[in-house]
Amino acid sequence: MQFKYTKFASALLATGLLSLPYSANANDSTELEELRGLVQELSQQVKVLARKGEINEEAAAADKKTAPVIKASSSGFSFGSADGKNEIKFRGLIQADHRHFSEGANDVRIRARDRAGVYGENGFNSTDDTSLLRRVRPTIEGKVAGKYGFRFTPEFAGGSASAVDAYVEANLSPALNVRAGKFKSFVGLERLQGGGDIKFVERSYVTNAILPNRDLGVAVYGDVLDKKLNYAVGVVNGVADGGNISTGTEYNGEREYTARLFATPFKDSDSALAGLGFGVGATYTNFTGEQNLNYTDTAAADATRNGLPSYVTEGQNTFFRYGANVIADGKRFRVSPQAYYYNGPFGLIAEYARVSQDVSLLNGKVAGGVTNDLLGFQAGSKQNLSHDAWEIGGSYLVTGEDASFKGVKPKNDFDLDKGGWGAWELVARYSEINLDKDTFHNPAGKLFGENQTIAINSAYADATKSAKSAKTWTAGINWYLNSNTKFALNYAQTSFDGGAISGNGQTGEAQTAGRSVKDRPDEKALLARFQVAF
Repeated sequence: MQFKYTKFASALLATGLLSLPYSANANDSTELEELRGLVQELSQQVKVLARKGEINEEAAAADKKTAPVIKASSSGFSFGSADGKNEIKFRGLIQADHRHFSEGANDVRIRARDRAGVYGENGFNSTDDTSLLRRVRPTIEGKVAGKYGFRFTPEFAGGSASAVDAYVEANLSPALNVRAGKFKSFVGLERLQGGGDIKFVERSYVTNAILPNRDLGVAVYGDVLDKKLNYAVGVVNGVADGGNISTGTEYNGEREYTARLFATPFKDSDSALAGLGFGVGATYTNFTGEQNLNYTDTAAADATRNGLPSYVTEGQNTFFRYGANVIADGKRFRVSPQAYYYNGPFGLIAEYARVSQDVSLLNGKVAGGVTNDLLGFQAGSKQNLSHDAWEIGGSYLVTGEDASFKGVKPKNDFDLDKGGWGAWELVARYSEINLDKDTFHNPAGKLFGENQTIAINSAYADATKSAKSAKTWTAGINWYLNSNTKFALNYAQTSFDGGAISGNGQTGEAQTAGRSVKDRPDEKALLARFQVAF
């Protein structure tokens, strides 16, 4: 016993814990008792200190569980609860564009001459070069209680403010999500690609002309079969082709039904087909447009309340319009098979869309009249018109990054000091749209515009003002300085079938006799974009 205490005391002396004079051979019982008491006291102090350390660690862990988490990264800025169940994110997208036209036509011929300027030989104004802000979209999105979220994205481009996205959703499971509000319709493939992720400056005719943009309603969507099959069904107010609904109430009361299936059967595999996805989207409604086309005297006037669209080129110049007294009058059905493929630096997207639309002609006065009475339908004028469009686009990252449906992350960000040059991508696309030939005939089958003297409001569209088809070749290059910043340059050349006048181009709509159809001049456009997205 004495040996054990003597050895322990020696250890204490060696570590400097005891400064009292002490001899290794001390036998005095008093000294041993003092030493024993001192050791016990030190042991108790060590235990107290250890417990305080445990308490501090427990307090720190408890604080960490409740302290808010603040993040700032290339994907945006956010703050949220420590458990991740509650969060608000701030994102943004700004695109500054420039459009230069070496050839092309600006369809403003229906305006008064003092507003439209001097017409060219085909009855059109020349296209004008312009700089503009294409998208200015701050975004606030978040979630509460882990399963419920929201998104609000205003748009400040175009000289006015509007809500692009404004919805709430419940993310109950990967297989079951519910979204309500204004959002992208779950129909088209290219439309579901983010505005900052698209490979070309403008989307194709499939997306911008035929399929819906954004709508108001409710949708259920999710991933099933090991997340290899995505489904979505929705009930929405309905929009004209390429339409983006306002956030106001829907005046008609009819609803449009949307559905989409998209499969990625080889996802997460080592197969060369791992980047393959394919599916189909569709919409259906039975809709009659506003029969009072006197928008001047009608409250909340909306030029799309006739339920019909106009179509624009890649340079955003209108090349097709329905006649002023034509309205949607019945069933509208759209279908769109779609696919993409990504393998290493190579990407491919292909999409087709077809719309079948019932239309009718109205009697009486057209837009700008003085009556608010409902205008009746011309007897026997109801017609089903089918238009279609398709596109195929490819991309290749010459700097070797992996292509994807989403954005590009360069291997080396652009940095002159470090020698990084970002990522460089070559892109090319062919896209076309074809209008139903009956669009340009009157109910009796006569073609308005080709030496016909039929009344100007008796055909669904005028072939001397609206083209029967448009075909566009696009080539370009994208330079990704980093994952947030991109320069894009596209050259787009479009040819038309019809859409111009021969014989009296300077007289606008003043004559109908002797007019004949001529192809609208090709549009040759150089489109440039500087984009920052976070």
